[in-house]
Amino acid sequence: MFVCNELACRRYVFLADACTGIDDIAEAITLLELNNWDLVVSSNISSNLSSVASQANIYGTRSQATPAAPPAAPAVASSSSSAFCPALPSRHIVERQPRMLNFRVEYRQRTVEVVIEEGSVVGEIKQILETELQVPVSKMQLKGWKSGDLSDSVVLQSLHLPKNNSLYVLTPEITPTASTSQNSVLQESLNQNFLLVISHREAQRDYNLNFPGSRTIQEVKRNVSDLINIPVRHQQWEGWPASASDSMTLAASGISYPCHHLSVCRRSSPANTREPTEECADVHMVSDSEGDDFEDASEFGVDESEMFGMGTSTGCRKAPLMPENTENEVDALLHFTAEFTTRYGECHPVFFIGTLEAASQEAFYGKARDRKLLAIYLHNDESVLGNVFCSQMMCADSIVSYLSQNFITWAWDVTKEANKARLLTMCTRHFGSVVAQTIRTYKTDQFPLLLIVMGKRTSNEVLNVIQGNTTVDELMMRLMGAMEIFTAQQQEDIKDEDEREAREMVKREQDEAYQLSLEADRKKREAQEREQAEQLRLQQIQKEADDEKEAIRLSLEHALPPEPAEEGGEPISKLRIRTPSGEFLVRRFLGSTKLQVLFDFVASKGYPWEDFKLLTTFPRRNITQLDPASSLLEAKLFPQETLFLEAKE
Repeated sequence: MFVCNELACRRYVFLADACTGIDDIAEAITLLELNNWDLVVSSNISSNLSSVASQANIYGTRSQATPAAPPAAPAVASSSSSAFCPALPSRHIVERQPRMLNFRVEYRQRTVEVVIEEGSVVGEIKQILETELQVPVSKMQLKGWKSGDLSDSVVLQSLHLPKNNSLYVLTPEITPTASTSQNSVLQESLNQNFLLVISHREAQRDYNLNFPGSRTIQEVKRNVSDLINIPVRHQQWEGWPASASDSMTLAASGISYPCHHLSVCRRSSPANTREPTEECADVHMVSDSEGDDFEDASEFGVDESEMFGMGTSTGCRKAPLMPENTENEVDALLHFTAEFTTRYGECHPVFFIGTLEAASQEAFYGKARDRKLLAIYLHNDESVLGNVFCSQMMCADSIVSYLSQNFITWAWDVTKEANKARLLTMCTRHFGSVVAQTIRTYKTDQFPLLLIVMGKRTSNEVLNVIQGNTTVDELMMRLMGAMEIFTAQQQEDIKDEDEREAREMVKREQDEAYQLSLEADRKKREAQEREQAEQLRLQQIQKEADDEKEAIRLSLEHALPPEPAEEGGEPISKLRIRTPSGEFLVRRFLGSTKLQVLFDFVASKGYPWEDFKLLTTFPRRNITQLDPASSLLEAKLFPQETLFLEAKE
């Protein structure tokens, strides 16, 4: 059977050469394939193209067809020694469109979209960015390549890049312009990422950690404590600015941008610091500048299957991400974060350290503007996809940045059955039995899983379950799809919350106005009561004074001697006293009567001599200034006299 097929092929090759007149067998076969191996049609096409090529003066060479030439009429070359013309290959007849690559390049607060052919070099991207960003190529560092820093002459096609890519530009030699205000510079710094190169002196290991400028120094120390197993209170740092405090943000602390070097060690008990063993030493995280020196894992003598956890090497047994039957969820997650960092490096999502309930509270139950999606990462070491998903998806810069900005990421290891059972119990308690049943349906080889959970008014909803067999682009697309749904719901929640707050504010203002009105009424009522009480008091005092005056008047009236008769043995003085009201008081007194008796008489009528003075008409004399013990005769008020009362000033 094999011999027959070979003979048939040789026969077709001979026919192709004879019918088309093409010396190159490959080109002849290509022409036949275009015409579905129809020998007659191919022969006619070859003959027709021979005349076309002769008119175009193309002799003895191959020429590429113009883009407008139809696929059925390839350009040909004429030959004087042959009746047939050799045809060009089909790849020259139908020109293949070059593959285009999309690059999303970030620089400070700007984003530039670059679309370029795959056959271009890295330097051409920089030239485009120089025009867009007004940054010289010599001062530009293009970062974000998976294989580390690249030279400008590297061809993009050799990198086997996906269609969509994300890069960023660093310009360490270029500082912001002096005209930028201090507030705008600080705001820009808050949105930038700072690379902290932290040297753990006791373990002799460096960590390259990226933090946003809005992160506080205290939060950095807390995150670093998960890596170096040194509590914050026992950490001793070198490299922070002298004026920096734990409450300051990285942007305001005065550290260098974009990279700052620090060192840390244990303040006490240095002997307890964990040292790397010779058998399984921690691998130093290679920076972007070092990535060009290592392009193939075979250079290290390491089998690729061992790199992804699929080999049988016994050189270094991986510690579990989470211990079995742990009592404290916080301790389990601290262990998970530390071991995850040891395996896959420092560039990974910031895992929430706390219970699933606390993570839900943080994500769902704050202000509507502050709410986020909850991403639950479920790891299983028995899945062959685990290492690939973690190293290439979860640790990709774009995924890490997107998760950090928009998600609360909580993680759990379900490798051990006890830990898986505990997770199902927690999910049932917080999200209902449907979520727990969903997790049960996935098999081991489908892990890791990334559950995207959105909080709603009455219950929590699982928007998406992303399995381990995915790509970075697909993962990002599904995360962005979940964010679109969440953003739409969040806008509704923000609107409802704003309306509710507006109603509550109106109600509070009404309540405050009502309380102010009540307070004003109360103060007015109290003022009226005080005024009435004061009036009553004054009336009481006046009444008491009047009663006292009346008592004094009555006592004086009773003490007066009787009025003498008009005719008697002793001299009689008849006095007429005019009151301020115009009335006259008339009374007879003995000439020997003392002036005090006259004063008492006037006082008994309601005109006490302390308030009134008694005056004569002519000549004008003030009788009240005379000695009260003198008699009327001595005062010359005899035999009769008219007096008048006047109030003292």
